[in-house]
Amino acid sequence: MLYLRFAQAIPFERLARLMSDLLGLEISEGALANLLEASGGAFAHQRSLIRDRLLSGTILQSDETSARVGKKTWWTWVFHNGDSACFLIRPSRGKAVVGEFLGAVRPDFWVSDRLAAQMGWARTAHQACLAHLLRDVQYAIDAGDISFAPGIKNLLKHAIAISHRRDRLADTTLTVYAARLEAKLDRLLQIEPANRQGQKLLQIIKKYRQNLFVFVTNRAVPPTNNGSEQALRPCVIFRKITNCFRSQWGAKLYADVRSVFETARRRAIPILQAIRLTLDEQPLPVAA
Repeated sequence: MLYLRFAQAIPFERLARLMSDLLGLEISEGALANLLEASGGAFAHQRSLIRDRLLSGTILQSDETSARVGKKTWWTWVFHNGDSACFLIRPSRGKAVVGEFLGAVRPDFWVSDRLAAQMGWARTAHQACLAHLLRDVQYAIDAGDISFAPGIKNLLKHAIAISHRRDRLADTTLTVYAARLEAKLDRLLQIEPANRQGQKLLQIIKKYRQNLFVFVTNRAVPPTNNGSEQALRPCVIFRKITNCFRSQWGAKLYADVRSVFETARRRAIPILQAIRLTLDEQPLPVAA
């Protein structure tokens, strides 16, 4: 039941019909909901274990997307890195959600887009998503900025290309690359954009320049937040197919289940095995 509902995103009405047609089991939507709700404690416990492991590391990545709870817009958040991922569904996309998840913990590095709620939490440095920034750059180019934006586009794409070779480069080489990127950025910032969109891009680059190249000398930090978007993609599909949640407990259960499923995927654990381990109150194994 948990697999069909949350892994295959089957709505309650179709799930009840499936039980009837395939198994000859007549069960109401309400009874199905009660069965799922009864598993909530086990998944909440597993999610707590995942959170503890996630917050014991030095890097966090995050993002959010909209969800529907009842007739209101809420937000599905993901916090992840490496082999662990945690989801929250809350009626806010503000800093309070991040503070709730972190508690007293502050990671050394953070990766996200430039949403203010996700900035300012890292103790050492924050890496802004260059994929998002490249979209802004392309918009400026399409709007007619041919003086500033093209140079920024080439610079950011060059920086991302360096990230693909980091595992083959020495620390000293990466330090030299970082210095060259910063020097090239200094020269580009002397250019006066030709139109309003270019001017807006210039202000963005100036504001976030300290967040652009953190990844160059830190191999564990990605240059984009694409991993967060990939983690949220099943949530978006679930939203489109099921129209999300009728109740708050349903939203919470989904976030906990999604935390287990995504973490299991990262640890190469089959979903059905992850469900059994969770219901048996056993932690998801971590690769040695």
